[in-house]
Amino acid sequence: MHVTAVESTTLATVAYDKARELLQLEFRSRAIYQYFGVAAAVHEALLGAPSKGSYFNQFIRGRFPYCLASHGQGGVRPGDLSQSADDGRLPWPGR
Repeated sequence: MHVTAVESTTLATVAYDKARELLQLEFRSRAIYQYFGVAAAVHEALLGAPSKGSYFNQFIRGRFPYCLASHGQGGVRPGDLSQSADDGRLPWPGR
């Protein structure tokens, strides 16, 4: 998986595994989420978007199953995995 550092107030890095259609996003909070079933075109559009946070909120958040890979404070804790992007513990603003 190739990791790309991005200029964003929301995201720190974007990584993608084309074979597994796995998008991994590291937020500025240091939380890392993995999104499943993400087409390569979505990854490419995210990288090309003028606002990564806006693109994420409009085209990724709430549209793909995901899990928390690391919460940025020492690893995953029990109960941190979720299948809903409407979880109130997520590291980005807005609901």
